[in-house]
Amino acid sequence: MSDAKVKKRKKLYEGKAKIIYETDNANQLIQEFKDDAPAVNGKKTGQIPNKGTVNNMVSGQLFRYISSYNIPSHYISTFGANAMVVQNLDMIPVKVVVRNIAAGSLLKKMKIKEGEALESPLVEFYLKSDSNNDTQLAEEDLLNNNHCTADELELIGRLALKVNAVLRSFFERRAIRLVDFTLEFGRDKDNKVVLGDEISPDTCRFWDAESNDKLDKDRFSKDIDKVEDAYEEIRKRVFLENTY
Repeated sequence: MSDAKVKKRKKLYEGKAKIIYETDNANQLIQEFKDDAPAVNGKKTGQIPNKGTVNNMVSGQLFRYISSYNIPSHYISTFGANAMVVQNLDMIPVKVVVRNIAAGSLLKKMKIKEGEALESPLVEFYLKSDSNNDTQLAEEDLLNNNHCTADELELIGRLALKVNAVLRSFFERRAIRLVDFTLEFGRDKDNKVVLGDEISPDTCRFWDAESNDKLDKDRFSKDIDKVEDAYEEIRKRVFLENTY
């Protein structure tokens, strides 16, 4: 659903992959997705053609889908090809990483081979930093530094695992392995915790279920060709009909 009534105002913030604009409604923002593709902790930069449009479409579809499972998110409506209208959240400065299959930095922490399935989903917390050096935190660190309350932390953990369960099933029906992904949460105008940011090939590791081909930003990070094709493949499968 597109929302043409919302008026874009001044730019509030520009990050590595998105730009946030205020609107004529104090409780709503416009989140615009960029084609810029920073990787390897900011050491590599470039662009992936059409990435902003793909991430916007995929995120919008997944936010709409998980809402049917009573998972609240900031998504309100689409706003053109590469942007969406979202709730104005007070973001909690924590990245929540959910892992199902061994990959990425987990390989350095555990004696485990890439691609090996974990016995149960692993949830990790990292302090969000614009310096590209996100620090892993224990739950006690989050509470002692007042990043969130104990009730909020418990809810964030439950929501992260629920998102994981819903999306794993969703992607299995599309022959995709949901390896791991990053979520961000914030507080809405009623001080309730809801899911924010995005769910896309930028923030998730997607592997083809048969070939294990990477269908996400790892292709860009690892200098694997056909990056744009991988993003487009995810878009196509997310919008497949008769697979719910």
